[in-house]
Amino acid sequence: MRVILFGATGMIGQGVLRENLLDRRVESILSIGRNRSGISHTKLREIVHTDLLDYSAIASELTGFDACFFCLGVSSAGMDPVEYERITYGIPLAAAETLVRTSPDMTFIYVSGAGADSSERGRTRWARVKGRTENAILRLAFRAAYMFRPGFIQPLHGISSRTRFYRVFYGATAPILPLLRFIAPSSILTTEQVGRAMITVAGVGAPKRVLESRDIFLLSQMKSTVSAAT
Repeated sequence: MRVILFGATGMIGQGVLRENLLDRRVESILSIGRNRSGISHTKLREIVHTDLLDYSAIASELTGFDACFFCLGVSSAGMDPVEYERITYGIPLAAAETLVRTSPDMTFIYVSGAGADSSERGRTRWARVKGRTENAILRLAFRAAYMFRPGFIQPLHGISSRTRFYRVFYGATAPILPLLRFIAPSSILTTEQVGRAMITVAGVGAPKRVLESRDIFLLSQMKSTVSAAT
């Protein structure tokens, strides 16, 4: 499987990149972003691309891929609404509209969020924007497209968020996570589980196009039956 990854320097993207590098189902990964990941690996190639609303300069390098894992995103907290929509709607759509032309046979997986509003009519602005993004991607003529809606995600393997608030929050809640996971194992995902689920969905599909935390958890457990990691 040949994979394109957006957002490799973010918390979720770091986890997804790690799982792709470990998994034998993945032949190669092309990371696209404003900054390099800082990781060197024979499977990984990186393109530093500053204008994430226009991919015309690199479109010729985006052909023949089997999957795209779009993990780039920001929190709406304290953000200007116009800027939030530009990042949350404009950037994913620019990427998806380019890739549906250059690699239409791929599976496109977009990391949305729990509570995204598919109706686009709810009272919460961030949820409407996420829902609008999901709907726009699902209308494109990819071989398949799936929306991941994780809730709480625990970073593993030294991965951390770039946002200070989240780093503090994850540190404060770490002691109680084992108990919460015991009580409701599918409600708290890890970066490892999200990455594994993405690879599985890209390889064999999923029963529905919008996947909530429980769906992602169950799909992440399929890894051992589909392919063993190194």
